[in-house]
Amino acid sequence: MPLKKYGVLAAAAVGSRREGSADSPHYQIELRDAAGTHYRAAVNVLSAQAPSELLYLAVEDFRHPLLALLPDTAAGWTPLPPGPGRANLDFIRGNLFDRADMRTLPPDVAGPDNDLADKLDHYVQRAIADPGALLYVFGDRWGPEDRTRDKIFGFLPGNGVHDVHMNQGNSGEYVRDDGVWQDGGLLIRFPGEDRWVAVFLAFQSQSWHTDDATGHAIGGVGPVTEAGAMRILAAVANPDGGAPEDESVLLINASADPVDLTGWRLADRLKNSCPVPAAGPLPAGETLRVPVTAPTQLGNGGGQITLLDAAGLKAHGVAYTKEQAQREGWTITF
Repeated sequence: MPLKKYGVLAAAAVGSRREGSADSPHYQIELRDAAGTHYRAAVNVLSAQAPSELLYLAVEDFRHPLLALLPDTAAGWTPLPPGPGRANLDFIRGNLFDRADMRTLPPDVAGPDNDLADKLDHYVQRAIADPGALLYVFGDRWGPEDRTRDKIFGFLPGNGVHDVHMNQGNSGEYVRDDGVWQDGGLLIRFPGEDRWVAVFLAFQSQSWHTDDATGHAIGGVGPVTEAGAMRILAAVANPDGGAPEDESVLLINASADPVDLTGWRLADRLKNSCPVPAAGPLPAGETLRVPVTAPTQLGNGGGQITLLDAAGLKAHGVAYTKEQAQREGWTITF
C-alpha cells in the first residue's frame, strides 16, 4: 500500500548530524518552520537491500513547473494526496531528471567530498548559512509525538519526515511502500541566487518501470545507467498564431541502430497521448518531427512530455517551465 502520510515539509535548516548506526545509517537534518515547530528529516545513505550503495543525483539549477506549486514561506507540513497536477514528486511520471545521470555513492568514508553524507552536507550547510534559504523535504511524515523527544536533536514533540527517496518499484518486504506520485526528495531554494538545487535518491534494487496504479515493478529491475535510444530533443509548445496551434516535438535516435517506432506515443502531463507517425524504422542519428494532436496538449504554462514505447513503457521524458514557453514561436531545447 502507498505511504500513509505523504507530503512536503517547507522549513529552514537549522542543524545537521551524521548518524552512523550500522543497521540503517542516515543523514539527519533539523528544520524549523515559520511557526517555530521543529522537525527532523532522516535521509537514507545506505540501502538495507543489496546492492547497498544508493543512487544519487544533485541538480544545481533545477527548473520544473512543480516549483510554482510550492509555498513561498516556511509553511511547515503540507499533505499531498497522490496524483498529478500537484507538487508531488514521481521519478518516472514527473520527468524530473534523466535517470541515466544518477551515480552510486558510498554512505560515509574517510576523506572530503567523496561519499553521500558529504554531498548532502555540502548543500545543507549552504542552506543553514543562508538566512533566506528554504528546504522542501518530500516524504512520509511521523509525529507529532507529544511525549517523546526527538532521538537525534532532542526537541519536543518528536516530529519529522523519512522515506526521502524513490518510493515505487520496490522488491521484497518494501513492496508494501509502493505507490505513484509519492517519491521523496530534497529541494533547496536559494532566493538570493535565484536558484533551486534538487537532490534525488533511489535504491539500486528498485525498478524504473512501474504500474501506473500500484507503483509495483513491471518487468524487473533495469540498469539505471543505460540511456534509451530514442530521446526528446526539442519542442514547440507555443507556436505562432492562434488556436488550433501547430505544436510539435522533435525526436532523435541517439543509438547506432535503426529504431522501429510503430506503436510509440507521446503523452502530456495529464497522460493524454497521441501517436508517433512511423513510416519504417528511424535510422541511427536521424531526427523526426512529431505533430502533437488532440487530445494531447503541451500548454503554455509549463508542462511535461513523455515518450512511450510500443509496450507503453517510458522511453524518455522532459519537462519545461512557463518561462520557457512564454516566447511565441520559439523552440524549447532539452
